[in-house]
Amino acid sequence: MHIGFIGFGEAARAFADTLKDKGVEHFATYDILFDSEGMDGPTANNARQRNVHPLAHPSDLAAESDWVISAVTAASSLEAAQEIAPHLESRQVFIDINSVSPGRKRKSADLVATSGAKYVDMAVMAPVHPRGHRTPVLLAGTAAGTIEPDLARLAFDFEIIGDDVGEATAIKMVRSSFVKGLEAITVEMLLAARASGCFERVVSSLADSYPGLKWERFADYEIDRVSHHGVRRGAEMQEVAVTLRELGLNGDIASAVAATQTRIGSLGVKPKGKTGRDVDALIKALGLDPATRD
Repeated sequence: MHIGFIGFGEAARAFADTLKDKGVEHFATYDILFDSEGMDGPTANNARQRNVHPLAHPSDLAAESDWVISAVTAASSLEAAQEIAPHLESRQVFIDINSVSPGRKRKSADLVATSGAKYVDMAVMAPVHPRGHRTPVLLAGTAAGTIEPDLARLAFDFEIIGDDVGEATAIKMVRSSFVKGLEAITVEMLLAARASGCFERVVSSLADSYPGLKWERFADYEIDRVSHHGVRRGAEMQEVAVTLRELGLNGDIASAVAATQTRIGSLGVKPKGKTGRDVDALIKALGLDPATRD
C-alpha cells in the first residue's frame, strides 16, 4: 500500500501519524506550498519528519501512490483534482476528504473518471486530533465498497452511506451549518456582551437558562475552536452556503457565519481557557473598546 496526500495540512499530517503503524509501505505528498517555499521549506521538512516523501509535482505523486487522498483547502479542491486527474490510472483510488458541497465533489469525480481511477467521497465527521485516520468518516460513491477491505484492515472508523457521490459530504455540510454556526453565534454574542457592558448578566442568564450546556466550559470550547480554526471553518461554511443554494435554500446565514469564523480566526489570538480574558483578548485584537458597566 502506497498512500499519497495532495495537501499536507492538519488532516494529512494526522492521518500520516496514525497510519504509519498499519503496514503502509510508503507515504508521499505534494503541497502547493512547495511551489513557494521550495522543497527545503517548512512544509516539506514537516513531511520528512513524519517519513512522508515530499514531491515537486502532482504527476510525481500519482506515480508513487495507490491511494491519493485529497486534503487541501475547500477553495482548492477542484483545482487539486484537475491537476492530478491526467496522471491517474485505473488501478488508483482518489479519496476526496475535503469539506465541500456535493456539487463540487461531483465535479471532481467527473474529472477523476476521465482517467479511469476510482473516486470516493469521504466526509470526516469530527476533529482529526487525536484519532487521525480513526476519526469517524462517512463514504459514498460506487468505488467505496471496493476499498472496504483495506479500510477495515487499516482500522478506519467508517460507514458507507451510498453509491452516489455527494451523499457523504451532504451530511457533513448540513451538520456543519449548525455546529460552525453555533460557534460563530456564541463568540459574536460574547463579544457583543462585553462591548455593550452586559457580559456578566448575559453569561449568568444563559447559564441559568441552559444548565445542560455547562456554560463556562461550552463557551471556552467555542472560543477555542473559532480562534484556532476559524479561517478553515470559514472556508467550509462558504461551501455550506453553496450546498444550501444547490438545494434551493437560502445560504445567506451560512455566508455570514463564514465571515465571522474567518474574521475571528484571522486575529491570531490563542485562547487560554478563561472566558472573560479570552473575550477581552479578542476585543483588543478587533480594536474595540470594552464597556465597563459590568
